[in-house]
Amino acid sequence: MTATLDQTLFHQTGVGLPVPFSVTGTGMHLPPEVVTNQELTRTLDTSDEWITSRTGIRERRRLAPHLATSDMCVAAARPALDAAGVDPARLDAVIVASYTGDQPLVSTALIVKDALGAHRALPLDVTQAACASGVQAVLIAAHLLQNPSITTALVLAADCASRVAGPADRTTGVFFGDAAVAVVLARSDTPGAGLLSYDLGSRLSYAVEIPAGGSRRPASTATVAAGDHYMRMDGRAVWHAATTRLPESITSAAQRAGVPIDRIRHFFLHQANLNILTEAMTALDIPRERVPVTVDRLGNTGSAGLFTALHSAASTGSLLPGDTYVLSGIGAGFQWGTLCLRHA
Repeated sequence: MTATLDQTLFHQTGVGLPVPFSVTGTGMHLPPEVVTNQELTRTLDTSDEWITSRTGIRERRRLAPHLATSDMCVAAARPALDAAGVDPARLDAVIVASYTGDQPLVSTALIVKDALGAHRALPLDVTQAACASGVQAVLIAAHLLQNPSITTALVLAADCASRVAGPADRTTGVFFGDAAVAVVLARSDTPGAGLLSYDLGSRLSYAVEIPAGGSRRPASTATVAAGDHYMRMDGRAVWHAATTRLPESITSAAQRAGVPIDRIRHFFLHQANLNILTEAMTALDIPRERVPVTVDRLGNTGSAGLFTALHSAASTGSLLPGDTYVLSGIGAGFQWGTLCLRHA
């Protein structure tokens, strides 16, 4: 693909990054409160049949009012670090991918770093690619790990998306759930492990946005009254962008890695909507068993979505040494991306 006036593409050329690395531990936190479709019908003009047929979602999780995104991050990080056998004090970087950080300032990554006791770690926040922020966060971590002074990075993908869904908005209200996933990435002695290729793209669109709360429209009584701090989403535009860009991006990343699509063992895709996942699988001719699905029971968990799929494979032993896999997502903006990796 080539760049056009309204689409900017960034991609790696040649072979993968020279320093190998791998996923050494994952952890997930799901808030205990489960919200079913039936419960949503009490406050929204919708039905279980409408939600299920259009999204494939049956239930989602909701974070308790007194907790924030950083709390989910810390809860997901601890089992991931235990699985990796890494003491927080050894972490070189803590990267949080989230568009629902605790507050505009201070850094959510810094809050998490402090809570974990990762005192020497570099805290980084990756925010405004929304549901694609996790892809960017792993790409940043992969490049950090090329530095000889950095050996271990903790990537957290977490969103408290229920907080930015309008209480009476059927479009956003049925989709979103809250979750956090932690992934420990560490240098490996296995040649060929790590990042094989990547494909990133963007095209400016306001089809998904939170219009108020920034420098253009600061918070005011008028913006609060108008509900402008809640997410607005054009479902048709999202469908078109996701079903077009995800297959294109995955195909491009696989070609750059020199790996045929049918040799990729796992496809960890953004869990936006079951129908979008099905459309992408069909376009790529991917067997259903290679695409873990969590959206049906967790909803759209933002940047955490594709990592809930990764965690399901890693925690059950399905992600095996030598497996080639992709991480692929699309978020507001629109921004999208795919990483092609090999597990050590």
